[in-house]
Amino acid sequence: MSQLGPIDYAVISQALIAAAREMGVKLIRSAYSTILREARDGSAGLMDRDGNTVAQAELIPMQLGPIGETLRACLRRHPVETLKEGDFLINNDPFEGGQHIPDVFIFTPIFVAGRVVGFGASVAHHLDLGGGAPGLNIHASDVYQEGLRFPPSRYSFEHDWNGGSFERLVTANVRVPDLTIGDFNAQFAANAIGVMRVKQLCERYGTDKVEAAMREMQDYSERRVRAAIAQAPKGTFYGEDAVDDDGLTDEPLVVKAKVTISDDSVEIDFEGTCAQVKRNLNCPYSSTLSAALSCVKSVLTSPDIPYNEGMARPITIKVPYGSLLNPRPPAPVRARMIPAYRVFNAVMKAMAQALPDRVIATGFDCTTAFCLSHLGEKGYSVYLEIFGGGYGASRDADGCDAVDSPLSNCSNAPVESLDIDYEFFRIVGYELAPDSFGLGARRGGAGFTRRCEILRDDVQLAIYSDRFRLAPEGLLGGEPGQRGSCRVFRANGTVEELKSKAALDLGKGDIVEMFVGGGAGFGRVVERPDAMIDRDLADGLLTRDPRTARKLAAE
Repeated sequence: MSQLGPIDYAVISQALIAAAREMGVKLIRSAYSTILREARDGSAGLMDRDGNTVAQAELIPMQLGPIGETLRACLRRHPVETLKEGDFLINNDPFEGGQHIPDVFIFTPIFVAGRVVGFGASVAHHLDLGGGAPGLNIHASDVYQEGLRFPPSRYSFEHDWNGGSFERLVTANVRVPDLTIGDFNAQFAANAIGVMRVKQLCERYGTDKVEAAMREMQDYSERRVRAAIAQAPKGTFYGEDAVDDDGLTDEPLVVKAKVTISDDSVEIDFEGTCAQVKRNLNCPYSSTLSAALSCVKSVLTSPDIPYNEGMARPITIKVPYGSLLNPRPPAPVRARMIPAYRVFNAVMKAMAQALPDRVIATGFDCTTAFCLSHLGEKGYSVYLEIFGGGYGASRDADGCDAVDSPLSNCSNAPVESLDIDYEFFRIVGYELAPDSFGLGARRGGAGFTRRCEILRDDVQLAIYSDRFRLAPEGLLGGEPGQRGSCRVFRANGTVEELKSKAALDLGKGDIVEMFVGGGAGFGRVVERPDAMIDRDLADGLLTRDPRTARKLAAE
């Protein structure tokens, strides 16, 4: 930091973080689809010229954690020295640094005096990118059936977008082109904000100082993380969790983690995890990295440590090739968030052996992708939303009620917005679910129920979820959370129970009820304060008083 004084560093580093946050706001406010505009399923950030993350918006932890892997895959094919003003890089290939097909990463180089000093980066979950079914194809047996795959590529915004050949190619292969192209343009707009802000900093402070600040931000995070690891108990710890099934059999998909904490570093080894599967439950390597890093950071470090490339340097992650967490192509990977959460859970359980005061019990911890689609006279209408559930409890606090899970952080789509955007269904029920959490000294977060009434014939439903069979486990005597379910109440009076990975046709008058469960408890329920029990009873979240069983046992 010889050429960069502490005051300049403080100003530039905070300006870069502020620019990343501004990019995130621009991305969401410019979006067209409900999945990006309302659910906020996208992220933005700034990278240095070598492809390292410098700063990111606080949106989706899963998407930006390993974004350096995604950009560096592009730079290996299109070195930074070959880029020109107006170029952009794009990648959604799960086997070359990407995560899954709907998450498209776009990188815009930042030129100052003819030299690239960094990149504006954004990623959005796109509502539809083609493939074998609208929104999501749960029956896909390979990645080709999941939609358009963009290998690490370079295009010109002027010649290939804005009515150019690449834009026309995308438009011709998606079911909702207005929404998809609109969301692509939101990504370009977000990147443009980042480009502009970095250029302004370079004009004011000089390119050398700005690049030095980028390096020091990463070094600072590395120092902070190593210092935090040094304070943790040393040793090797083990954790395990499992996905319910792969949608074909009832066999659980086991995820095993061995966490070794050394002097100032952590190694996580997933040896023993089950092999990749034939359905879309496989988790690409970059997603596994992100899930593991997110858990380590949340347990070992403090929230004020910036999440950038330096944070990952002290952490080594080993993942067997051909396993559920590092599949061989062309494995389908659409539902990769479900095994990614089991990565988070397995690492959390291992860390609980070392740091029980710093962890949380298992939450519902599942991305429930819920998709309704209808082909009408004007074309396709596709609704896709990501549901969460209840958080696991910690030693000091109850779990959060009815929120998206830790790796996702999506918002719910307001009912009013859905009423405006969709004519083929309506929301007729949306409520917290009583008794859905595990009790304990601190209880898990509550789950919720959502009901959709179908208003047209020939509507398709597709879901993938989990925790329908294997409940979230409590810690230190805490009770498990409740399992999820999905039911269809047919207009003819019959009821159909769906599996956690399912697709079927719906007709006018049918009602779909999606229930996502709650988180597990922490500690024994006999240690729960009376005031907390009374509050939950008064709120209607508890329908039974756990003290009654305690009194009967005493008698």
